[in-house]
Amino acid sequence: MNSRRLYKTSLLLLAALLLTGSGILQRSLNRDRDEFGLTRVQPLENAPPVLAFTTVALGGFRGLISNTLWIRANELQDEDKFFEMAQLADWITKLEPHFVQVWLVQAWNMAYNISVKFKDYSDRWRWVERGISLLRDDGLRYNPNETLIYRELGWFFQHKMGQNLDDGNMYYKQQWANEMAKIFDKRDPNLDELIHPETPEQKERARLLREQYKMDPQFMKEVNQTYGPLEWRLPEAHAVYWAALGLKVAKENPSKIKPDDLITLRRVIYQSMQLSFHRGRLVTNPLAERFEFGPNLDIVQKVSDAYEQAAEEDVKNRDHILRAHRNFLRDAVYFLYEYNRLPEAASWYKYLGEKYPDKNLMEGLTNSTPSHVTLDQYAVYRVIEDVNEGMDQKRVQAIIEGMLANAYQSLALGEDERAAGFRLLAEKVRTWYESNTKTRFESIPIPPLKDIQRDVLTRLLDPQQGLPPSYRAAIRAKLPELGPEPAPDTSTNAPAAVTNAAPKLSNR
Repeated sequence: MNSRRLYKTSLLLLAALLLTGSGILQRSLNRDRDEFGLTRVQPLENAPPVLAFTTVALGGFRGLISNTLWIRANELQDEDKFFEMAQLADWITKLEPHFVQVWLVQAWNMAYNISVKFKDYSDRWRWVERGISLLRDDGLRYNPNETLIYRELGWFFQHKMGQNLDDGNMYYKQQWANEMAKIFDKRDPNLDELIHPETPEQKERARLLREQYKMDPQFMKEVNQTYGPLEWRLPEAHAVYWAALGLKVAKENPSKIKPDDLITLRRVIYQSMQLSFHRGRLVTNPLAERFEFGPNLDIVQKVSDAYEQAAEEDVKNRDHILRAHRNFLRDAVYFLYEYNRLPEAASWYKYLGEKYPDKNLMEGLTNSTPSHVTLDQYAVYRVIEDVNEGMDQKRVQAIIEGMLANAYQSLALGEDERAAGFRLLAEKVRTWYESNTKTRFESIPIPPLKDIQRDVLTRLLDPQQGLPPSYRAAIRAKLPELGPEPAPDTSTNAPAAVTNAAPKLSNR
């Protein structure tokens, strides 16, 4: 009898000991799992009732259910059944809101796979916007420290909206510009009035920015100072914002971040900045009642710095990044020259030669390093490289006429610097042609520049075949020596008169 009692007592003591040991071990496992980000042991905060209920009521079984649904979702993806997959992925995010990969796949599925199933751009845009809002509003809500979500969000702005691979990209840009016009009151972005709103209208716009678009105007200003000035009505600026916010979060949680995560975020930044350089400026075209895109020449230094920083930090891809940097500098020199910002063009041309002294600037030509080629020669080469098929007089004259036409149209839009730049390039191209054909007796000379300019202006101001009336009026307003447009001559079909000596576009 005593032996049986002793046996039972021993079993109870052993059970208590094992339970105590398992409790200690479980706490240790929880700490390790939390440290390595394997699972989340803390409860969800601010979760909707249905999500809070399923995560608590199902307990550990929700992992088994979500795994089964995930397998089925992958099968549906292989079968191109993206709509059915979207529903399963939605269930998985409710069962396992910390399963980051599901957020990424679900958002990509909406923005890329489902959107292109529709022909109408407005239908496509709804799915692209849903993919963005899924990551921004829900994915980051439950996973605020996951750099992969910041990277993917930045990529959607940079690639899906910013690039031109989707034939609906211009519609996406216009819709986004319309949405941002609500924030910035259809004016050039003013971040200070959103940081410190004073009027009820400013407070409402600041609230909309924070609550609907989940953006902090103070951090936007920091991003603008570091990488800008950026045009916040265009998607490239938002790509930079989310990638920069991901870098900030990563620095605040260094133990949970892999070095490759930082590299991918920085890649989004410098690639988006390059896009912003090429077309990151909104040009208001009141004559056509629409926006047009122009290069953002004020961020050349910061784009260059971003490339060089990325090359230092991403050793594995250093050569590719430096090659992209060299191509960017080539474009920067040409764009600055085209916009008649000659001192800046000369400065960057010098830097290009110092940074890449042995690299040819003119593909296929020997001795075309910066030390052998002047800035003017390089700019002219960039103009004619796409038609470099010999000294064809008609092709070269067509290039000159095209640049002069662009000069007058830029003048009509108030782009005076660009107009002067086109005029300068036209003059340089003609000089280049003459200097390269003066020993060739069979070559046909190109008319003097003033004659070509007069002919181009006559065509542009022709009421029947020329530019629309608003453009013609704007050009005449810019060049008062032309006078007002003559009344139509009912007796002849002659075009409106232009003075024999066409007004010269200043090269300031």
